[in-house]
Amino acid sequence: GPVLSLVSGIGVLIQRTAAIAARLLLAALFLWLLLFRLPNFLRGPLFDACWSVFPLAVMLAAAWVLYIWFAAAWDRKHLRFISGNGGLRIARLVYGVSLVFFGLAHFIDVKDTLSLIPFWIPGHLFWAYFTGTTFVAAGLAVVLAHCARLAVALSTLQIGLFLLLVWIPILAAGSKVPFQWSETILTGAMLAAAWMIADSYRGTPWLATRNPLHS
Repeated sequence: GPVLSLVSGIGVLIQRTAAIAARLLLAALFLWLLLFRLPNFLRGPLFDACWSVFPLAVMLAAAWVLYIWFAAAWDRKHLRFISGNGGLRIARLVYGVSLVFFGLAHFIDVKDTLSLIPFWIPGHLFWAYFTGTTFVAAGLAVVLAHCARLAVALSTLQIGLFLLLVWIPILAAGSKVPFQWSETILTGAMLAAAWMIADSYRGTPWLATRNPLHS
């Protein structure tokens, strides 16, 4: 819940508690996804499932990267797989799969996608399909480890543009709709998470065609 997120967020900012806080956050997000969100994905409409499951999956992937960064000696010894290169690869795969579903959601519910595009941008239908296609392409690039660093960077930019061009203007116009406020906060969290995934590729060539973890 919010308290756990707050405590974990403060904990990772303090060097002495960073490893424990990152471990706690990863476990909490994983259990929340497994117990509360995935069941909805299996029995609910695909569009609703995409926006229920995969934003949380993106944050789970980022929390996993954070956990790997702060992993202590205990983690390296007892949880070697999830705290090492294998865990990093899985975290990136989770992010890539999430991007694919984000893109598919643009096509599944074009009407709602169109409604979010600012009126002053021409060619609404083009941008709805274009952004959906780019999310799918970026996700596949991450999953297949083909130009993954570039794909993650561009997907981070696209999420940032959604925040800048769609949600911030809505709030700046004086919106009091709780859904719009929650979506703005969620998009901001996803931007931070995507940025963290992008940073996990630091040192990897931009156009690498295979995962260096497997080389």
